Amino acid sequence: MSRFKRGAGLDSRAGFRQQKEECPVPNGLLKGARQSGQLNLSGRGLTEVPQSVWRLNIDPPEEAQQNVSFSASDRWWEQTDLTKLLLSSNKLETLSEDVKLLPALVVLDIHDNQLRTLPATIGELEQLQKLNLSHNKMTHLPLELWNLTNLRCLHLQQNLLEQLPSELGQLCQLEDLDLSNNKLIIVPDGLANLNNLVKLNLSFNSLKSLPSAISEMKNLRMLDCSRNQLESVPPVLAQMASLEQLYLRHNKLRFLPELPSCKTLKELHCGNNQIEVLEAAHLKHLSALSVLELRDNKVKSLPEEITLLQGLQRLDLTNNDLSSIPCGLGNLPKLTSLTLEGNPLRTIRRELLTKGTSELLKYLRSRIQEEPDGNLKDEPKTAMTLPSQSRINVHAIKTLKTLEYSQKQEVAIPDDVFDAVSDGAVVNVNFSKNQLTEVPPRIVELKDTLADLNLGFNKLSAVPIEFSKLQQLVHVDLRNNLLTSLPMELESLKLRSIILSFNRFKAFPDVLYRILSLETILMSNNQVGAIDPLRLKLLDKLSTLDLQNNDIMQVPPELGNCTSLRALMLDGNPFRNPRAAIVAKGTDSLLEYLRSRIPT
Repeated sequence: MSRFKRGAGLDSRAGFRQQKEECPVPNGLLKGARQSGQLNLSGRGLTEVPQSVWRLNIDPPEEAQQNVSFSASDRWWEQTDLTKLLLSSNKLETLSEDVKLLPALVVLDIHDNQLRTLPATIGELEQLQKLNLSHNKMTHLPLELWNLTNLRCLHLQQNLLEQLPSELGQLCQLEDLDLSNNKLIIVPDGLANLNNLVKLNLSFNSLKSLPSAISEMKNLRMLDCSRNQLESVPPVLAQMASLEQLYLRHNKLRFLPELPSCKTLKELHCGNNQIEVLEAAHLKHLSALSVLELRDNKVKSLPEEITLLQGLQRLDLTNNDLSSIPCGLGNLPKLTSLTLEGNPLRTIRRELLTKGTSELLKYLRSRIQEEPDGNLKDEPKTAMTLPSQSRINVHAIKTLKTLEYSQKQEVAIPDDVFDAVSDGAVVNVNFSKNQLTEVPPRIVELKDTLADLNLGFNKLSAVPIEFSKLQQLVHVDLRNNLLTSLPMELESLKLRSIILSFNRFKAFPDVLYRILSLETILMSNNQVGAIDPLRLKLLDKLSTLDLQNNDIMQVPPELGNCTSLRALMLDGNPFRNPRAAIVAKGTDSLLEYLRSRIPT
């Protein structure tokens, strides 16, 4: 009787709870895995994989030692070999050599862990077809990995790999290879042996060139080389007859590649390069092209041959140096998206650009009858042009309400330019691409009518308080200057859009939180470290926010409550969460994900 009293103060279930804590994988999961051949252990906080998982198909289960009779569902000896093992989003730093005890594995997913390398026994999984090792800390891979000749999908993105061996070419069945977000400087010629490869992602590395052997991949449909250091692409790239999507964004290209044999190419993305020239030879063979993206380059003119791309659906020419475009674009039958913002176009007013593609194409078609050659020409010099300053187009001032004095490399705007306005009600002013070190003081003379001001590509280090007198100002472009702050006095403006890209802001300008009329804020390529989502939510008209290539370490979940946003761009920041794959899904999915992370 005394022994019962001694145990009276103990929890009779304590022993069972202890046992449960020691076994992070419930027996029920293991039992189900023996029947289905699949085991999902993702997101369980595992620091190591229990031995019972590796020996799943070898050792009899614990319940076998207790049962003397088995129903049909309990006949463990009739188990199915494990073919799919998911270990993602745990805390694994190593993988046991006992992985070889699961030789029937077809899918092994270990992404989002802390792995630095793999055991050599990984090479014994001869049936493996899909291996996901992304979002780890691997600096090298065992040579035995390249013995997995049945692999069809290999994901190695978001690791610390600096090089790959030529043995990579032994994976002759590979169809999908993702090497993005590593530290690769070169890729091996052995890549040429991957004849079945359909998708190759090399983005976010440090590649300065591509091997000529890449052209041997005759089945490749998607090639992503974005965010590297490429100054050119090998001419043999033109031989890739199956290529459908080519991404070359954020490199150092000066010319568009000539792709005469790529007759199946549907999408060509070359934004954020240094492309100045677009020749007919670059376009005439791309008969299947539906997307041509050339934003943020230095393209000065478009060849007439662009109007031969009858399948073109989207043409993005944002932020280039175009002063005119071919009117024939208006007749492209499938074109549904034409973006021209940020170009010094002289005969297309900004209001027309903001009305959308259909109105813009309608306008271009109307100009075809007026100008048989199909080009929008610069306004001719007329008798109304001042003799003392032939570069000032008075006709444009009178008819287009536009004061144009850009690309003059002037350190100050001459008084003659403002004198030419006289009593004209100027709505648009373009002083971009000069050498201005301060905002022209006489700009306030235009305060009653000025709605659109472009001061981009100068050397401005400050915006004066007097800027707040421009009460009709709706759009202002201050990109590519030396700005670090904005005066709080701008709060009184009714701005709808402001462009501050390529400046030196280290903090999101406080005054922007107070301009409730803002619809567009472009602040890419600065050094902004954080944003205040609670204050940003007050901008209920804000639909576009571009914060690409800044120093944002953390994306606050509350940003998901800014539901007015239709375009949120966060690429190129050093934050780890949300993952690149979530960001890539688009604004709606990103906001939904952030809302799901808000603490309750």
